[in-house]
Formats: sequence, C-alpha cells, structure tokens
Amino acid sequence: MSRASRERPRVAVVAEFYPSRRDPVLGVWAHRQAVAARDAGADVRVLVLHRLVPPRSAVAAGAAGAVGALSERLGEPRRQTRDGLEVSYVSYLSPPRERSYPTWGAWAAPPLALALRRLARSFPFEIVHAHNAVPAGEAVRRARTRTPVIVSVHGGDVLYTAGRGQAGAQAVRRGLSAAQLVLANSEGIAEMARQHGARRTRVVHLGADLPAAAATTRRTGPPSLVTVAHLVARKRHADVLRALAVLRPRHPTLRYSIVGEGPERTALEGLAARLGVADRVDFHGQLDPDAAVEQARRCTLFVMPSTDEAFGVAYIEAMAAGVPAIGCRGEPGPEEIAAAGDGFLLVPPGDIERLTQRIDELLSDPRRLREAGQRARATVAVNFTWERCGEETLDAYRQVLG
Repeated sequence: MSRASRERPRVAVVAEFYPSRRDPVLGVWAHRQAVAARDAGADVRVLVLHRLVPPRSAVAAGAAGAVGALSERLGEPRRQTRDGLEVSYVSYLSPPRERSYPTWGAWAAPPLALALRRLARSFPFEIVHAHNAVPAGEAVRRARTRTPVIVSVHGGDVLYTAGRGQAGAQAVRRGLSAAQLVLANSEGIAEMARQHGARRTRVVHLGADLPAAAATTRRTGPPSLVTVAHLVARKRHADVLRALAVLRPRHPTLRYSIVGEGPERTALEGLAARLGVADRVDFHGQLDPDAAVEQARRCTLFVMPSTDEAFGVAYIEAMAAGVPAIGCRGEPGPEEIAAAGDGFLLVPPGDIERLTQRIDELLSDPRRLREAGQRARATVAVNFTWERCGEETLDAYRQVLG
C-alpha cells in the first residue's frame, strides 16, 4: 500500500438503497456514511444499483401507476452529484422481489462489472464498499473485481434475506464470506453476520449531526410524541397510538406526530379513529431527511418500540437535539444505544402498559424530562456523530488495505 493510499484511500461504494431524485430518503444513511468517510479523508465514488422494474404496488395501482413508476425510473439522471460526491446509477432488470430477491445480485452483476471497469479508468479505486450482502455484495462478488471488498450489514441481510429459504441464506453467505471485512451497525448484527459467513467483522455505528446546544431549548406548545419511520407493522406505531389513548385523561393536550409513509397508513388512521385520538395525531407523510429530523426535534419524546431494529438512526437524530427516546428491549440497535449512555429508555416488545408508564413518567416530571434530554444529547455527542462514523469507516478502509 502506497503512502497516498494510506492517507486517502480510493473507494467505490456500491449500494442498492441510496437517495435519488424520485426518493431522496431511500438509503440516506448509506449516503451520509459515504460523505462522512470522504470528509474524514477518503476519496469516494458511488455506484447505485438502479432497478428499472416498478414495484408491485405501482403495478397493482393500474396501468397509469405502472407507467408513471417506470417513467420515473427511466428518467432518473444516470450521473448526479450529491453533497460533492459523484454518484452513478447503474440500471439493471430483475424479477419481482417477493419470489427472487436473493437472485438480484446475479441480475445486477453484468452491468455493475461494466460500470466498475469504466470507473477504474478515471478513478483507480482500491476498495469496493458494498452496502448489504444482497444484492450489492453478491453483485460485486460476481463482478470479479480484483480489489478488496468490504460489506456493510445494516440488518436486512441477517434479519430477513437469510430467512427467505435456502436461496436467501446461501446468497447472504456468499456475499459475506467474499468480503475481507464486514462492517455491522451494532454488535448484535455483527454476531449474526458471523453466524452467516462473515470472516472478520467490525462495528461502525452510523451517526447524527449534533446541533448547537441552543437548538435543544426551542420547544414550545403542548407535549408531543413523534415517530420517524416507514409505516410498516414492525415499527409498532399502533402501540404508540394505544398508549396515547390511555394517556389522554392525564395529558389532555398530548399529540402524536407520525413522519413516514407506507402500507400501514390506512390501518393506523382507522385505529386512531376507533381509539378516539384521531384529532391528536398528525400524519405528515414522507418528508425529506432534513425536514423529518427537524420535525422530530421539535417534539417532546421520540417513541418507536419497533422490533427487528438493527440500529435506528432516527433515535439518535432526535437524541442529538436533547429529545429523549424510547425503544424496544431485546433489539440489537436499541440495546447498544441504551448501553452507550443515558437518555434512551427500553420497554418490552408489545408491552403497551410499560410503554404508557414510561411516557407518563417523563411527561409528568419536567425536571426528569429535561435531564433525560441532556443525557440523550451527551450520549450522541460521545458515541454517535457522523464525524466519528467517518473516522471509523476510514480506519476500516486502511485496515483492509494494510
């Protein structure tokens, strides 16, 4: 390894989930880590696996929905610059996700191999950093790049794909075992990655921006709960709605902000109506990343008792501004955040009574609430900043090159 490589490793990032013009939220964590590594001292280029086939939900909406979704994908600019990073979108086709997701790496490999060869002419990268073993890591393996490979595991590989039958387990094992180093977003995920074929692992936590201390004291108006997450069942927005209904007599002005979109929205709106709290719930839909963080930081408590939570950047984004957070006990990410410091509370999964009790305890004691917020901010400042994420990612690159 040359001195220049030690000082500024040249890295090609490959990701399935990455922000785009049609969806600026998708995979924003992968983009932020790439930016953080660049700012820490790496030279980074990004290749996004850009699947052209519309999702089944768009097809189910009828011909107009399918045509519109396809037009969006075809219209996505293939070359973009995001926060100073050069990003290329590598188009590929594959069968529907439900039946064939473990094979997507094979479908994406030929165009990715061509894109990597083209990139190498102008940017002789020394490492490929793939986000997730499937499909990115598997596509990189099949592309037969001669450079070392790092795979980041964010949870989906080991929590979902590996459980999709023998094909899923084998695809994850191939993607992980081909990597010189696997980066995990929590120790629990690192252990699961080792069980599924990772040879060497290292924990690199994702991060949050730390606002000025003065920004943590601007909350006004009635107390409010907030969840920032895709509206899917495992995020357990319904638990928070039920807690809100129980808390109504003791906290008559309490509100609940839900930031995100997804298939559970209609069911959640119906549940809020049946519980008699619809007038206290604000469905904001999907917001761009900065607006979502700002909305969370204006609220009193961040509450997301979700399951299968590999890490949970949304928790620490709220905590960075002095907003205490509540997560679910027994989950890899929440357990690790809670162990790092204070300001993050855990409740048993599906325990509405305990969730309600924890919310009530904080809302009923302004001093305790204030101190919990201060400790939450301190926990993020010490353990979970993007600066620290960038430095540790850069160190991982140098570790592999060394």
